[in-house]
Amino acid sequence: MGQKIKSFQDLVAWQKAFRLGIHVYELTKSFPADERFGLISQLRRGAVSVPSNIAE
Repeated sequence: MGQKIKSFQDLVAWQKAFRLGIHVYELTKSFPADERFGLISQLRRGAVSVPSNIAE
């Protein structure tokens, strides 16, 4: 059969969402500083929300 899931970290959906979050943080580092509390904040919070909700 398949592998046993022992933790949320074993879920492929969580792993992909986590990697997406890392990519979003890396990408937004290059955004202009004046976007720090606008678009950057929105993108980062959204990217963190997905794996967090899967883990929950």
